[in-house]
Amino acid sequence: MAEKLPTAPHRYVVVEGPIGVGKTSLARRLARSFGSELILEQAEENPFLERFYRNPRAGALPAQLFFLFQRTRQLEDIRQHDLFDTVRVADYLIDKDRLFARLTLDDEEFGLYEQIYSRMAIDTPIPDLVIYLQAPIDILLERIARRGIRYEQQIDREYLERLQEAYARFFHAYDTSPLLIVNAAQADFVSNDRDYEQLFEQVRRVRKGRHYYNPLKSTAD
Repeated sequence: MAEKLPTAPHRYVVVEGPIGVGKTSLARRLARSFGSELILEQAEENPFLERFYRNPRAGALPAQLFFLFQRTRQLEDIRQHDLFDTVRVADYLIDKDRLFARLTLDDEEFGLYEQIYSRMAIDTPIPDLVIYLQAPIDILLERIARRGIRYEQQIDREYLERLQEAYARFFHAYDTSPLLIVNAAQADFVSNDRDYEQLFEQVRRVRKGRHYYNPLKSTAD
């Protein structure tokens, strides 16, 4: 396991990617390695999420607005403290909120969402590094099934395909922060120390620009 660094190379790291790709698990492990504060998307606190997965048309707008308010509140709390007091690792990027909104809302709902978003004057810290995890749809579905969260079992392949395409378009144009794009299809960054150590070394090295990391197939059983 990677040793805790006395001085971390980044102060604010974000792990992103579609549902099932392993972003929260990786964020947890990075936070332990850096000895940092962990900022997690609290999906289980969203009372509208199960309704959304059961009936997307009925639950999309309240679920999306709840996440917007929740994420904004969390990141504003960072702004109220000295960002350089501690290292922080998060499992979401606030920019992706609009990505989900455009994907799930109809035109009228998205217009309302945009009005609310623009009036919130969101001013959140810019990450020193964004890690974008990618994996094929079949692997995402397999991981979603394996972790067994009840309402997630209603996610269908078509929705995941549209979500994955939206992420690809978003990060194709993303240049706000240094970006590390990781093929997470075969590696196990949670249970396999070798896989994690190799990725952790990549994370430590990236300072600017766009980078790609394609690990060898995991040796874990």
